[in-house]
Order: sequence, then structure tokens, then C-alpha cells
Amino acid sequence: MAKRHFKSFLITLVFLLTFSSLGTGAGAAGKKDSQTASPLAKLVGEFNLTSSNRTSIIVELTEPSLVEAKHKGKSQSKANLSNIRNQVKSEVMKAAKSSNVGREYDYVFSGFAVELAENEIPSLLAVPGVKAVYPDVEYQTTSLGEGEVISQEEYSPNMLNSAPYIGAKEAWETGYTGKGVKVAVIDTGVDYTHPDLKNAFGSYKGWDFVDNDNDPQETPIGDPRGDATTHGSHVAGTVAANGLIKGVAPDATLLGYRVLGPGGRGTSENVIAGIEKAVQDGADVMNLSLGNSINDPDYATSIALDWAMAEGVVAVTSNGNSGPKNWTVGSPGTARDAISVGATQLPYNVYNAAIATSGGVSYPSSKVMGFASDADILALNGKELEFVNVGLGTPGEFAGKDLTGKIALMKRGDIAFVDKAINAKNAGAVGAIIFNHSAGEQPDVAGMAVPSIKVSLEDGEKLLKELENGNNKVSFQIDFAHRVGEIVADFSSRGPVIYTWMVKPDVSAPGVNIISTVPTGDPANPHGYGAKQGTSMASPHVAGAAALILQANPHWGVEEVKAALMNTAENISDPSTGKAYPHNAQGAGSIRVVDAIKAKTLVTPGSHSFGTFYKDNGKQVEKQKFTIKNLSSECQTYSFEVNMGEHSDAIKVMTSNNLKVNPGQSQDVNFNVQVDAGKLSPGYYEGTITVSNGTETLDVPTILFVKEPDYPRVEYLGVNQLGDGQFEIEGFFPGGAEEVELFVYLSNKDAQPIGYLGDITVYRDVKAGYTTFKWDGKLADGTKLPAGYYYNIYAYATYLGQKDLAGANILIK
Repeated sequence: MAKRHFKSFLITLVFLLTFSSLGTGAGAAGKKDSQTASPLAKLVGEFNLTSSNRTSIIVELTEPSLVEAKHKGKSQSKANLSNIRNQVKSEVMKAAKSSNVGREYDYVFSGFAVELAENEIPSLLAVPGVKAVYPDVEYQTTSLGEGEVISQEEYSPNMLNSAPYIGAKEAWETGYTGKGVKVAVIDTGVDYTHPDLKNAFGSYKGWDFVDNDNDPQETPIGDPRGDATTHGSHVAGTVAANGLIKGVAPDATLLGYRVLGPGGRGTSENVIAGIEKAVQDGADVMNLSLGNSINDPDYATSIALDWAMAEGVVAVTSNGNSGPKNWTVGSPGTARDAISVGATQLPYNVYNAAIATSGGVSYPSSKVMGFASDADILALNGKELEFVNVGLGTPGEFAGKDLTGKIALMKRGDIAFVDKAINAKNAGAVGAIIFNHSAGEQPDVAGMAVPSIKVSLEDGEKLLKELENGNNKVSFQIDFAHRVGEIVADFSSRGPVIYTWMVKPDVSAPGVNIISTVPTGDPANPHGYGAKQGTSMASPHVAGAAALILQANPHWGVEEVKAALMNTAENISDPSTGKAYPHNAQGAGSIRVVDAIKAKTLVTPGSHSFGTFYKDNGKQVEKQKFTIKNLSSECQTYSFEVNMGEHSDAIKVMTSNNLKVNPGQSQDVNFNVQVDAGKLSPGYYEGTITVSNGTETLDVPTILFVKEPDYPRVEYLGVNQLGDGQFEIEGFFPGGAEEVELFVYLSNKDAQPIGYLGDITVYRDVKAGYTTFKWDGKLADGTKLPAGYYYNIYAYATYLGQKDLAGANILIK
């Protein structure tokens, strides 16, 4: 039973917030002499086709968009497409009586948004001219929390080191600042009045798809619809701020598109519209620091992004914050052509920490958790300071307590570590000690607002005991240990992409403790700055770098820009192993903008997936190719070396050698991939293709899979309460499942399971894709779960010997 084997694992599950578009499919055996049914439009995503609840969908037409038609050599006009779309809309409204058409698209996506009852969706699939139906999924920003606000008084330019680290400062010194390049920020809006951003905007600021006007400002404080936002302004500052803060491309022109509203949330309907508008407004680069948690390349948003790339707009998107496991990349980071970006942490110093209380009691588990700067952590060295117990460190627990110049003692739980540190700083504390709530090690957390020391639960209880005994002073000894180079952030989502098996991210960039511009909401004090982290913060580094590359190489297309970034990226090693991070953690590596600008050889595509190999006996051979572009003024001779590591005896990649390419010319390189799957265990294998002309070398990441890839057998779970004690449990099973067991834990409001309650049922032979299970709120033994409690519902899926879990939290009403 799942409860016995996975109880300890459940306690540490990371829960993904996912969209709740519903879906199920049905099949029936026909008679031997029955005719093949006419094909229906493709249904992507999950819908409850028996429910009368209203939902929003995106309808894609068979008639190609203006951009798709152009690139496929077909004649298309806006008027013709409008006429055809109107005909389809008319038929849709006849077929689905309750339907209301929303936004319409014709440029990089052909279709429209529709709101209707879910049980009317099947009728749309037979409407002539409908190619596919997609859920109007929810997107949200891919930063981790709201981050830390930094006052102008506290701000120092020395805190800004991510842009120079990737080579931006050197690019500026050679004259490349992004001048003349337009970058679209498709996000929560942008505070274009910020002193560091206002000069990046012209009279036309962009468009607000939330309020449907030409004022793409952030959601302000006090908006009755929800929380204020700062995310888009932070992203914009990383791209092109030019004031106290300098972005990667400080002279680029910005365009703002507000597609995510209060609280940083929005749907595909506005995101697609933002992509279309940015392309039509002449953007050269677009940045989308947003996403959902579903690993699927075939959503409408990804299609729009890929056609934007085809139209010559460099589309850059964040990879997601659901790492560090493989297969956690989410849409639109799953797009085939857009540049997906993972997050790294810049090099930093590691310090040892020893603490002792005035009674001479030592705490051997003490370690540094995180700090904003070396000066902050070293400021504690040799000090003896008073410490105060503030419980879990929530704002209310600081109320009425004097923390000025003191240390906040807090227990792990309830709120994020970074929020505990921010609350401590706001209360005047100069440091924090955070003790665990259970056995085990707490994580390191970069960029904490106050220098923070972590200790075990046992040592935390000792500290509390010392306080009871009146020993309220703690002393610190902080010593330099060693320096760590650039690392991949644990939270950064990993690939590969399900179905296409592509490497993702494509590249990585700094995304931890990134300081940039944020709105203050106060015209008298407009200089707002904040520190945030997430792949949201990494993506605009790449968008800014793309602007510099385009200024330096104005004749390059999107393919050249992407290849230059990938081919010249620097490989990153994991300090815990000394080995390079896997391709699906770092992509081609961390970007180096000057090397990309100066690239004389480009290899496209910048990474390869050879797909899956199933043949048990003998060797399976697949053909692949890539293109080499010689941008130099001289003929170049290229050699190729393929390294599949210890598996090179069973995986052989054969290609020509000593290939000559004339100056300014391109040439395809064909190669065969031969895999003896019988010599290999099922799994994922990676290697590197090294291309060399004798003076420079380029590494091209490559991956392949033997047998069924080890993608999660269940990727997400969602629970909807329908009323009258009825529920729908929705799951995504990428390859189907031989067995799905559903069971329940009692949980707290933070989705932490605190007690196993029982099984719901077991389903067998669950089909691949999205499936909805009906549930009456009872356990298998007939026990009805009472209302007013939080519950965790889990799916435990088994397929081809692999077992995986996904969970969802619900408050039963």
C-alpha cells in the first residue's frame, strides 16, 4: 500500500499549484464491420465533459495565422482569416448555445477564446474549421514570493553584480548597450514612471490586457481586485534600467504588456494576446517570466511563442521554479523554439558558524543558512547579542517585542525562510537563528534579509531552555570556509520536455538575490528597489543579452541569437560532486554575452535529443543533422568528437570529419546514432558533441532515452468540490498508468500531511493524458470525511515498474 511505503516521503513533498481545467475521455469497442468515424478536432488538456460548470477555452482554427501562412508559403490575408474565423465563431455559437467569444487572434495564433459550459465542448470538436481546443490555463509569475524591498538609503550600486558577471559591462565598454533594440516585457505591467525606467519608454508604453487600455502600469496598492504587483518592473529593470541601477541592455527600448493582473495571475487568453501585440508592435525581443507547472509542449501559448520566433522575435521565457527534480519544466518553458532559461546563483563565499549562549552551552549543529552580503554575516563575528523567541516568525509574533539590535530566534514552519528574515529585519533584528521543526537538515537559502544561522530541532529546544533559565545572550564565531563558484539554483526547474524529449532549459543565467527596480506607489519617493529570486529573474538577463547581441549583429535572426547564446555558454559544475551539472539542469550552460557577440561559428540547433530507443536485440540506428555556420572571413575546417561517457561502447554517434565550410556559408552535418539498447539499463543518457576548428571549440549537449523515459507517471493532481458532497479528482498521467491508487491524509492549512486517514479506491488501466475521477467524499471503508478540515488527496501511479506520487490540498466545505 502507498501509505506504508511512502509515509516518510509525503512529509517532504513539494506541492505544485496548478490550473484546474478539467478533462476526461471515453472509448467504446465497435462492431467488426463498423466504418471509421470522421476525425474530430484535437482536445488538449483536461475537461469534465459531463459538467455544466462554465470554463474558458482557446479554440485553434485549421486556417493558418498570418505568420504561419507566410512561413509555409501560403496566401493569407487578415480579411480572409477574419471571414473564416467569423464563420467558425457562428458555428461554435450554434453548437454551444451558452458560448461567449472573448479575444480573437490572427497574427501568430489563429483562433479565439470562448467561455462556455464544459459539457458543450464535445460539440465544438466537430465544428468545421476547428483544429484544436485548449484549456485557458492560469499563468503566474515565476519568482519566489515578493522578495525584499530595499530602501534608497540602503541601496548601493555594489550590490549589482549579475549583469557584469555575464559580461554586460564589457559589452557596454565596446559600444553595445542595446540601443535601437525593442524589448517587450510581457508580465504584470511596468512602472514606466520609475526614474531608472522612464527613459527606456517612448510615448507609446505598450498595452494593458487586464484593463484593456494603453496604460500597462502595475497593479497599484489598494486595488480592490487583489494584491499589488511589482514583478514586471523588476524584470524590466534587469533588462534595461538606466539610473542607479543598470540593466543588461541599458539603452534598449522597452514596451510593457500587462497580461497578469492583481496578485501576478492571468490566463492564456491574455498571454497569447500579449505575444501577438508585441510582435505586431515591432518588438525585437520578448521576455515572458511566467509559467504554469505542466510539462507539455503543445499548449496554445507555446505555439504562439514558436511562431513569434519564426517571425523574427527572440522569445525568452523562464523555465519554472519546481526543481530540482527532472521533468519539472513547465509551459511555456516547454516551447520548441523559444529560449528557456534556468536560474543560477552567482559565486559566493561560504562561512562556518559557531554559536554559544551565556551559560557556556554550545550548539554543534549551527551552520550559516544565508545572508545578503559578506559584510552582513561578518558583522556578527565576535559579538554577543541578546536573542528573543518570536515563535514561527510571523509578523504578529514580532508585535510588542523589542528586537532592535537583537537576534530573532524562530522555528521553521508556516511561512518561507525569506519571509521570516524579512520580518526580523523589519522588526530591527540584526540576525536570526532558525531551528528545525523535525529531524534532518534545513536548506541553505541565499540572500536572506538578515544573516541567518540554522540549527537542529534539538539545539533549538536547548536555546529555548536557556531562555527559560534567563540566559538570553548568544555569541557568534564566523570563519571563512571556502568560495563556491556559480551553481544551479535548487529551485530552478529541470527538463527534459515530455513527448519531444528536448533538453530544457536551453541556457542559464543569474536568478538568485537579483536586485532591480520596483514601484513604490509614492510619487514623492519613486526610487524603489527590491531583491527577488526565481527563473523570472534569470530570463530577463537573457532577454537583455539578446538585445546586446542584436545591436552588435543586426543581420542575425533568432536562430543565430539562440545558437550564439547556447554555443558560448559556460559549463557549470556542481560543487558537491565536482562534476558538470546535467544538461537538463543547466542547459548549454551560463550565458556569456561578449563571447556570444563575438562568435565566429554557430551550431544550430544548440542541443539535440535523439529520442527513445526500444530495440532489445541488435542495434537501433537513427539519423540526425545539425548546421554549422562559418561567420568568419576565412575557410574553416571542423572536426567532431562525441562523448557519451562510460556508455560510449553501447552508444555510438558516427559523422564525417574534417568538414570544410567557406566563409559566410552554412553546411549541414549528418550523423548516425547507433544504440545497442540490450547493453543498457532503461533510463536517460547524455553526452556532448564537441565541434572544433583547431582554435575554438563548441559543446553541443545531447540526450537520449533507452526504453520508456522516466517521466513522472503522474504529473499533477487537482481536486474540485462540486457541491452535494461530490468531488472531482483530476490528474495528468503522461504515459498512462497500470494502476492509480487514491488515498487521503489529514493536513494543516499549509498542505503538510499530519495523519493518514485511508484509501479512496484503486483504478486500473488509466489512459495516457488527463483523467478525472468522480469521488463522493468517502473512504473505501465507507467513512465520510467531515467538512471544515484540510485534506491532502494523493495519487500513487504505477507504469512499467515506475511509481510516482502527486498530491493536492483541499478544504472541504
